[in-house]
Amino acid sequence: MTDNITEKDKKDWENFLSKNEKLPNKDIKIEKKITFKTKSIDLHGYSLEEANKYIENFIVTSYQEKINKLIVVTGKGIHSQNEKDPYVSKDLSILKYSVPEFISNNKNLMKIIYEIKDANIEDGGSGAFYILLKKNKSIK
Repeated sequence: MTDNITEKDKKDWENFLSKNEKLPNKDIKIEKKITFKTKSIDLHGYSLEEANKYIENFIVTSYQEKINKLIVVTGKGIHSQNEKDPYVSKDLSILKYSVPEFISNNKNLMKIIYEIKDANIEDGGSGAFYILLKKNKSIK
């Protein structure tokens, strides 16, 4: 390393110090915060057929509106009337299980869905789930 500092280097340094501009601290990691446009739907009281039609329209409409996170509240099925019918499966006719299965089996819906996952407790816990939609790149 040389001790000779050129006049240009001195000028550049003085110029740098005189500006109020701050250099970014590369030691601080800035996490990219993802903001979600969220919409929710409550399917309590719907029959399975009604719920499936409604959720399909809800997902497609939300995608067109460029919503990227859906909260779907189905309930836990503890008040379901199907327990009285011995010919109906307790698990499969409850919206909690049937609606996500309907969505997963619908190829057109799955083309616009990024992920389906369980909801956090503040959004309904085991009686709800999230649908994360893919980015809608169409121009509106």
